[in-house]
Amino acid sequence: MVSRSYSNLLELASGESPSFSRMSRRIPRIITAPGIISDIDEDPSESVCSDLSSSSVQKDRIIMVANQLPIRAQRKSDNSNTGIGSSSSCCSKSWIFSWDENSLLLQMKDGLGDDDREVIYVGCLKEEIHPNEQDEVSQILLETFKCVPTFLPPDLYSRYYHGFCKQQLWPLFHYMLPLSPDLGGRFNRSLWQAYVSVNKIFADRIMEVINPEDDFVWVHDYHLMVLPTFLRKRFNRVKLGFFLHSPFPSSEIYKTLPIREELLRALLNSDLIGFHTFDYARHFLSCCSRMLGLTYESKRGYIGVEYYGRTVSIKILPVGIHMGQLQSVLSLPETEAKVTELLKQYCYQGRTILLGVDDMDIFKGISLKLLAMEQLLLRHPECQGKVVLVQIANPARGRGKDVKEVQEETYSTAKRINETFGKPGYDPVVLIDEPLKFYERIAYYVVAECCLVTAVRDGMNLIPYEYIISRQGNERLDKVLGLEPSTPKKSMLVVSEFIGCSPSLSGAIRVNPWNTDAVEDAMDCALAMAEAEKQLRHEKHYRYVSTHHVGYWAHSFLQDLERTCREHVRCRCWGIGFGLRFRVVALDPNFRKLSMEHIVSAYKRTTIRAILLDYDGTLMPQASIDKSPSSKTIDILNSLCRDKNNMVFIVSAKSRRTLMEWFSPCDKLGIAAEHGYFLRLQRDLEWETCVPDVDCNWKQIAEPVMKQYMETTDGSYIEDKETALAWCYEDADPDFGSCQAKELLDHLESVLANEPVTVKRGQNVVEVKPQGVSKGLVAKRLLSTMQERVTLPDFVLCIGDDRSDEDMFEVITSSIAGPSIDPVAEVFACTVGRKPSKAKYYLDDTVEIVRLMQGLASVSDQMLSVLA
Repeated sequence: MVSRSYSNLLELASGESPSFSRMSRRIPRIITAPGIISDIDEDPSESVCSDLSSSSVQKDRIIMVANQLPIRAQRKSDNSNTGIGSSSSCCSKSWIFSWDENSLLLQMKDGLGDDDREVIYVGCLKEEIHPNEQDEVSQILLETFKCVPTFLPPDLYSRYYHGFCKQQLWPLFHYMLPLSPDLGGRFNRSLWQAYVSVNKIFADRIMEVINPEDDFVWVHDYHLMVLPTFLRKRFNRVKLGFFLHSPFPSSEIYKTLPIREELLRALLNSDLIGFHTFDYARHFLSCCSRMLGLTYESKRGYIGVEYYGRTVSIKILPVGIHMGQLQSVLSLPETEAKVTELLKQYCYQGRTILLGVDDMDIFKGISLKLLAMEQLLLRHPECQGKVVLVQIANPARGRGKDVKEVQEETYSTAKRINETFGKPGYDPVVLIDEPLKFYERIAYYVVAECCLVTAVRDGMNLIPYEYIISRQGNERLDKVLGLEPSTPKKSMLVVSEFIGCSPSLSGAIRVNPWNTDAVEDAMDCALAMAEAEKQLRHEKHYRYVSTHHVGYWAHSFLQDLERTCREHVRCRCWGIGFGLRFRVVALDPNFRKLSMEHIVSAYKRTTIRAILLDYDGTLMPQASIDKSPSSKTIDILNSLCRDKNNMVFIVSAKSRRTLMEWFSPCDKLGIAAEHGYFLRLQRDLEWETCVPDVDCNWKQIAEPVMKQYMETTDGSYIEDKETALAWCYEDADPDFGSCQAKELLDHLESVLANEPVTVKRGQNVVEVKPQGVSKGLVAKRLLSTMQERVTLPDFVLCIGDDRSDEDMFEVITSSIAGPSIDPVAEVFACTVGRKPSKAKYYLDDTVEIVRLMQGLASVSDQMLSVLA
């Protein structure tokens, strides 16, 4: 039977844009006024915002969204008590629900402030709920726990979670390519459609409870990577954060994913994207640069990606542990009893414990760790009978052939080691593959001399953090261990270079887990290290882990999310694109698209017109190999120039020789070359200079430097002009080219510090040109020339696409109230693409620019034919 939340599946699975107007409404809206819940059957067209505005007590509200709710569900047995549960649990007719204290979502509340913020959780339950029970369970979870369950049909959940998440995304994000059917799952579009459908169902559930103007939404992990698109499509200004708890692979790995762009664009519909380490963030930014052509920059310590006028912030902060929970478990009598048992079993027998705690999956490197232990015993016979590796193997979260292979290899390796080096009463490897209670695991931490975390790839892994806090212990455990209260604590960690917590643990011995010799050396080093050194390393780690806990992490993320979302009220937003290519354009309220009807109307009723056009990226696409103008462009320009009411200029960074050759058929066209250094009003007039003649001896300094970077950057070249020198890297690797451009900019600024030049970085170019030269000079010169002729323009059109054109926009807009433009003039400063600009208008691309100019040329031709 189909779940009540399971709607519009076929529409989403087909990749089409979803219809949110038909979403089901099965649970009540949530109101911030205490004790009030709106009617379940209220009008679905009523605004969420209006519901909440009636509340007299307004709280900040956060909607936490993850694959699983922080709830434990247990089906009642026939003889179980059916009464109402305690404050931390509740019952339905068939189920008992309680908080899952181990859930990260629940632990995060420490950093959110219970008094200031209300938290609502959206996610799935671990247990399957029959459709007939779903309404009752939804109501109970909402009223008691403020949880909104997302119910999925078992088949859909299996294809979504065990299929796409665990067999395709998870292996790829851990650097496992599906080179054969046995190595990771080959891309399966039906599994992808299931993933999209589940994300859509999550979006429907969020929409039932969200106040889009005020609430913050925080989405967690790779299970819900396309959810931001659905939310942004419905609410353009939603305050949305996303945190990825797994690694993000390098672009070389990620780009093999057939739906790579869809996932990137979906994540970029968030306001803030969080990663555990800089490496993961760097890989994501590299993918955005290489696959979407986006740029990013760091401002005052914050990294931001410009995406259609929105700045998507990047947060780098590893998650921490819940100190309170861990310390409370350390204080349990059960923990003391287990520690006492382990001391008798190992330590009092003269055994030193090395501890490993890992899930039984292919990326945790358990078998490699066992091989290193085998080498330790082989190379250091004195360790035989004294050193024990206790390996706690938690059940794998996924399923499949690879899990079985890991289990078989682990069991066989452990058996071989024990048979080779074991003695009566001594097994060098103790493999615990049954689920342990949390306090039992903590007890192992307390007695272990060293903890080994040697995963070949892992997102964060908090095992080392738990170990450090457990080794710090408390007074009661000190007595059990026979330690004086003043005794300094000690711990040793051997951690893989490929796990997220590694950069945070500077006192750990870092290893390449694939190198079993190095792991064996690290184990030996940890055992032989001086006590004072162990104490210093432990103290350093404890200071970091105890202050960078899960509450600190959650508070820091939300603080950055609030900062990022402050700009929402200032921007004008609207959505573009279909399906998963949907995105929101956010622009200044005064920045709008140039209407063809508006400008043609103004063009017709004006008599003195000034038109300034950039060339590359405006009339000609940047990506074109042949940059020369087409016959269509020449015809348009000639039509505009034949109109005696027009003064038309091409303003370009190209050399005057190139521009003379390209535009030789246009005898009435004005040309400004090399950013306006050279200027010619029409073909039969002499070239002029906008600034005094300059000495170009600086080229002897700059050119060798540029050549050096050209030789070391494949795909780059130097463009030598009469008064300028440009290093272009549009054909180079985007990441390397950008890195080299930054270095070249600094290098040139240093060596040319005493020369009368400026060094500028533009779109795929670093250019050196004389001081004072800019396209703004051309605009000034044109307007002043027209003013001298007592022909003040009543129509000004200026179009450009990059930073150098901003100087023209600035001159044009600042001249509106001045003497060089008619007081009632129609002024159009227009940039190409929707981006921050000094221009008031924009057009999307060169196609629209050419269409606009063709329309104006047609008007001029019609006027001329009427006059004729």
